[in-house]
Amino acid sequence: MPSAGRAELDAAGITDPGLRAAYSRCRDLNARHGRTYFLATRLLPRERRPAVHALYGFARHADEIVDDLGDQRPAEEKAALIDALSAELEIALAGGATDQAVLIALADTAHRYDIEGRHFIDFMRSMRMDTQVSGYATFEELDVYVHGSAAVIGLQMLPILGTIVPRAEAEPAAAALGVAFQITNFLRDVGEDLDRGRLYLPADELAAFGVDRELLTWCRRTRRHDRRVRRALAHLVAHTRAIYRRAAPGVAMLEPVSRACIACAFRLYRGILDEIEAADYDVLHRRVTVSNRTRAAVAVPGMLRAVLARARS
Repeated sequence: MPSAGRAELDAAGITDPGLRAAYSRCRDLNARHGRTYFLATRLLPRERRPAVHALYGFARHADEIVDDLGDQRPAEEKAALIDALSAELEIALAGGATDQAVLIALADTAHRYDIEGRHFIDFMRSMRMDTQVSGYATFEELDVYVHGSAAVIGLQMLPILGTIVPRAEAEPAAAALGVAFQITNFLRDVGEDLDRGRLYLPADELAAFGVDRELLTWCRRTRRHDRRVRRALAHLVAHTRAIYRRAAPGVAMLEPVSRACIACAFRLYRGILDEIEAADYDVLHRRVTVSNRTRAAVAVPGMLRAVLARARS
């Protein structure tokens, strides 16, 4: 285990060897797959980081069941795996035994921070939708999916981050930020999602610009460009920016020691939209990313603000 990971677990008072191993597994998943999320987590006080790693590790584990491009198992088999994980999740949340590291850490985090179990059940319901639903007609239909896949992530995080207002007052902004992150991912990963047989961009929004799944798939396959696709993506980027604006007031509602973390994640994820625009909306043939220079430019001032907030607290 890296020394930073040991220090985080020590600060959180997690001493049981089995629990430490479970949390370390989740931290490894966050470090390996969640570059932006992991960087932002580093801005939290040490004692709060393991809980965030647990949330990420569980979400990543479930997501890999349905999204791994190298996994050619049929959808029915993946659905059965999601159902089995959901059943074991409910047992773990109720205090039952499990040998899955991500569930051990998640159940401990849910208990420590009194996170409502329904948020995890809603998340698993959306994961199962990925084995059944390949597209969405409207934003209203998509909202059902992103509530479980994204909004509840913001709600799970709130007890860990802490608020200076009643939690219920901060929940709408937290949920909106989760949705903004998710739709940003949809825009960045539209090509990869097409390869998985899915399209998360609402059909009616695309149709308003003369775009459909067939055109997107053709552009992906032939590496050709189309003005209609560009205009549709520009519209959806603008829509996503509006969600970020709704979420922005939530940062000030958090405890001061947590604000730098979420402000960093906010700026880096919103920065993906900037990169999509800079790439002239060419997301079907490449995966846009925020540069390491930009990450450093955001993270270093964030680290200073985090240190100052801890000193004041």
